[in-house]
Order: sequence, then structure tokens, then C-alpha cells
Amino acid sequence: MSNISVYQGPEYPTEAHGSIPAFNSYEEEATFWDTHSITDFTEETEAVEVRATRGLSANVQVRFDAETDHELEALARERGVKKATLIRMWVLERLRQDHNSHAS
Repeated sequence: MSNISVYQGPEYPTEAHGSIPAFNSYEEEATFWDTHSITDFTEETEAVEVRATRGLSANVQVRFDAETDHELEALARERGVKKATLIRMWVLERLRQDHNSHAS
């Protein structure tokens, strides 16, 4: 299980929040925010804690057959992470295990 939360987005229609109107679709909400600034709605906002990942810069492409890819997608969804995050977690875990076995 992971303590990483993945934002899934609102369910439509949404409810109005103060002077922020209700939205019937993602497109309607996107149009609204394209023409408005969040700074105009400070009364409707609240501070939240944000966790940022460390700077990840290297990118590795790994190919899987369709069945493995679907299985990875399902496991990642079940754990609330993206597929790439799940794979990265597994690789880092394996590297730690390998490092620890050689250090013993």
C-alpha cells in the first residue's frame, strides 16, 4: 500500500463555492479558469500541505507486452500511483536490496 495520494478530479456537476460557480463538465470548468485568476478568489481558498518529489531528470524507456502492461496498470491503479511511479518504486527497492546484499 502507498501513502501517495493521486488526485482524481471532481465529479460533475460540481457545487458552487462562494463566488466560484458550479460546473457541469471539465470543459466548462476549464473555460472558466482560462478567463479567471485564482487570485480573484482568495476567500474561497485554503492553504494545503504540498509534497514535492525530488528532481527526477533521467528517463528510461522500458517495453512490455500488452498483458504485462495491463497488469502493471491495474496494480498501479490499485495502489493509487501512476504506472511509472510503481515501476520506479520497484527498481529503487531492488537496488537497495542489491546494495544491502553486497554490503553484508
